[in-house]
Amino acid sequence: MSQQTPVLAIVGPTGSGKTDLSIELAELIGAEIINADSRQVYRKLDIGSAKPTPAQQQRVRHHLIDVVDPDETFDAARFRALALEAVADITARGKRVLVVGGTGLYVKVLRGGLFDGPSRDAQLRARLQAEEAAAPGSLHRRLAQVDPTTASRLHVRDRVRLIRALEVFELSGQPISEWQQRHGFRNADVRLQGVVLSLPRAEVYRRIDARCAAMVASGLVEEVRALLDAGYDPQLPSLQSPGYREISEHVRGMCDLNAALARMAKATRNLAKRQLTWFRGDKEAVWVEPSLTAVVREARLLWPGCADTQIASARG
Repeated sequence: MSQQTPVLAIVGPTGSGKTDLSIELAELIGAEIINADSRQVYRKLDIGSAKPTPAQQQRVRHHLIDVVDPDETFDAARFRALALEAVADITARGKRVLVVGGTGLYVKVLRGGLFDGPSRDAQLRARLQAEEAAAPGSLHRRLAQVDPTTASRLHVRDRVRLIRALEVFELSGQPISEWQQRHGFRNADVRLQGVVLSLPRAEVYRRIDARCAAMVASGLVEEVRALLDAGYDPQLPSLQSPGYREISEHVRGMCDLNAALARMAKATRNLAKRQLTWFRGDKEAVWVEPSLTAVVREARLLWPGCADTQIASARG
């Protein structure tokens, strides 16, 4: 795979319309889609992750969806390795590559690589997990003392990244933010251009509220109940994400459905807020309105000439 392999990443907060728009664009320019959503990689997490439907996946081939079971580990390093394999496969078949999702870290490591930090320490991780279970919020408070830069951008419930940041600090004596700064994420294997779908925040929140209600109406409660009945621990990282955490509490009798839905919508709005903060920090990204015209314009810049021909042909 050439270092000049062009990749267009369509990103943005949850509820901004990435899925529908990316499928339209992919059909128009002859592309396939690599998922960059940290929940859609999990099997059985369909409704709550807003995974593309089987019909949508038939229209355009998707990669990195349903990669692991809910109790398996999936991190940015694994995403990057699998995404690069997918890029090579897609381009070898003469297709263009779209990366679509709201997990900004995945897009960042695909563009610039990963720093070589300390390896995982299972014993240390187990101890940190136990500490957080005994005193929720303790990991974030400790990280704020040793690495305020990283703590400021991580949510108090982002257990996976909090544990990794503290693991790096305890094993190396240096904050993960310093490792990342030295690395600079400059190990480019692809020429990736990020496009952020931009909507007024009030509109994003309105869409989120409507989407959460639609998920419940579409069977999210039943999906979560099936996961718990299958023996999956509700404390798994995959089931501690917005929607799954709150509906799991309802299924386990900890609250009624209306309360769970209200908390789910609030948690999802907070997720969108964090996503927007992350994408604002990407100085290379282009912000556009969520319209086919806008994303086609960016596609033409990345793939000059070819896109014009295919668009004209598609419109017949």
